Amino acid sequence: MSDPDPETAGETESPDVPPEAVLDELFATIESRKAELPEGSYTASLFTHEKGENAVLEKIGEESTEAILAAKDDDLDELTYESADLVYHLLVLFAMKDLDLDDLREELRDRF
Repeated sequence: MSDPDPETAGETESPDVPPEAVLDELFATIESRKAELPEGSYTASLFTHEKGENAVLEKIGEESTEAILAAKDDDLDELTYESADLVYHLLVLFAMKDLDLDDLREELRDRF
């Protein structure tokens, strides 16, 4: 199991975010950390890591593997937990690449 990430543990701007807005709120928090680089922020550390983008890419690989293993083991709680970590790190990568949730929504919409 991966180390807990502060930004994925409920440290969003508003604790009363409706479920349909959680990804938007999380992405806004990621963008804020990118802009402000607050000391002690796990998210900010990803933007300034000595490995650069590779640090996030490694985390995406790690979280993908953990989600796959949880699915294989039929551990739904772990699958949900690891999938949240995977989505979080993917959103950090989107922010690094100057993409946003609208880019993802548009791509998904175009596939239907």
